[in-house]
Amino acid sequence: MGSASSMLTQYDIEEVQEHCNDLFSQQEIVSLYQRFCQLDRNAKGFISADEFLSVPEFAMNPLSQRLLKMVDGLNFKDFVAFLSAFSARASTQQKSERKLSDPTKLNIL
Repeated sequence: MGSASSMLTQYDIEEVQEHCNDLFSQQEIVSLYQRFCQLDRNAKGFISADEFLSVPEFAMNPLSQRLLKMVDGLNFKDFVAFLSAFSARASTQQKSERKLSDPTKLNIL
């Protein structure tokens, strides 16, 4: 799962599901992984700030500079955890308790 060129195993999918409190189905995780791989153009296993800025909607967002402090260098597991905060299935408590490997990514102010 570390390299964007690798394929997700069933174990990887279940691990990501657990990490995100089962907010995403297995098929959604596979789709998110495909998008992650598209964004990770250098296949380093994480998405850089420049790669995030290549998404026009993200680059045009007035909060993009603050968001970049949170998303720069996210690996796949943390990418999904970050996105789970925007899930309609997540409770307010789940949204505020996102589990990122690097808790400093939560400090945006």
